[in-house]
Amino acid sequence: MSDTTSAPTTPEQRVRGGLALPQATSLIVGSIIGVGIFNLPGALASYGPISLLAMALTTVGALALALMFAALSRRLPADGGPYAYARVAFGNPTGFANAWSYWITAWAGNAAIVTGWVLYVQYVLREFWPDADTNTWAIIFCLLGLWLPALINLSGVKNMGAVQLWTSILKFIPLAIMSTVGLFFISTANFQPFNQSGDTAPQAILGAMAVCLFSYLGVETAAVAAAKVNDPDRNVPRATVFGTLASAAVYLLSLVAVFGILPSATLGESKAPYSDAFNAMVGNGSTWAGYAVAVAVIISGFGALNGWTMICAEMPLAAANDGLFPARFARLSSRGVPAFGIISSTALASIAMWISYQGSGGYNVFLTLLYMTGITAAIPYAFSALAQIKWRIVDQRAIHTPRFIRDMVVAVLSLVFSVLFIVYSRNTGGESEFWVWAPFIMAGAAMLIGIPVYLYQRTRMTAPEPVPAFRP
Repeated sequence: MSDTTSAPTTPEQRVRGGLALPQATSLIVGSIIGVGIFNLPGALASYGPISLLAMALTTVGALALALMFAALSRRLPADGGPYAYARVAFGNPTGFANAWSYWITAWAGNAAIVTGWVLYVQYVLREFWPDADTNTWAIIFCLLGLWLPALINLSGVKNMGAVQLWTSILKFIPLAIMSTVGLFFISTANFQPFNQSGDTAPQAILGAMAVCLFSYLGVETAAVAAAKVNDPDRNVPRATVFGTLASAAVYLLSLVAVFGILPSATLGESKAPYSDAFNAMVGNGSTWAGYAVAVAVIISGFGALNGWTMICAEMPLAAANDGLFPARFARLSSRGVPAFGIISSTALASIAMWISYQGSGGYNVFLTLLYMTGITAAIPYAFSALAQIKWRIVDQRAIHTPRFIRDMVVAVLSLVFSVLFIVYSRNTGGESEFWVWAPFIMAGAAMLIGIPVYLYQRTRMTAPEPVPAFRP
């Protein structure tokens, strides 16, 4: 890396810009809409249509998070988003824990995205190449899906932004069709039995919500990448809200359509549920629509991997500039990108993906990584909510501030949802007791690795900046 890196970034270099409002919004949309929604019906099939209630409640939580991050980004439009909020509110030790946890979310999330993405790659290829359905080829395809976006990110912000914008536009096409035309193909009989989990309705809803959370990871990405957004004080909050609302609309409507078109038993056996739903809409045994959708999902997943690869490096970059992460993460290549962060994060995602495929495959791999990232994402989400609660209470004591009740309700909702996501992140569909608790084991092990890094960096950490004043 020594031949491609320069000195750690200076304060002037931190404000790099490059992403206008459309690109920043596409970063939100592209990060939220990856392959999670396209694999979600199969992952939720064991719960049945009651999952639609879980998705609706998860959407409330996601919108609360979006509003909270929009408010926090106006107050503190700093690199790192959730990491910066936790650090300024609670100090360097908490800031490091949140930065480390979110970094795990980013690279482990890429591992989860690529394991869901490869299911659609295999769906397209198996018709012509049956051997492509094996775990060995799945791992090879996953490695390609991780490292090609890394190369795009290494080539510069402009190329990354262009790929993100166009893949975000293309991925909306199948979701928009399913959210509109698909509603006319619903059979109400497919919504019965409503709860197929064998648990009580509240237990089923909470369990399904932990699965649904993964589909909304990314509401904070514009805040994390604030240094790359033009006029972040204005564009980060707008991109956060616009991107989340657009994603939520197509999520809810398309999921209702898929559950109404295919019975839960069929969804449980499907490796490409949206493709199968489109085939059912066309009828007559036709498969062309399913293949077309699979290609769109592959493009969608590639866009998500492209956006999250950037986020994988942006959080460590922000932390390294503050002395919390090793200085190598703060060095920019000749293309102006944090190359070490991109390469190391992609390598870790590759390892996590490979480990998850050992002795398992398909949805079990996808769900294990999905739950792991839910746990590590919920930690910085929760601390961001606590930071907002702390600051707004101090604001209100000092001077009567507008929107106090709204901001507090949003922050408390975000905190409650974050805690619930952690509690219900067990892989109950696991093939053994180990796989049930594997998300917690993997998340815990990844967090423990951060302890020696913290001990090494703690004398190099700069003091957090003062809390910015409230701005209505």
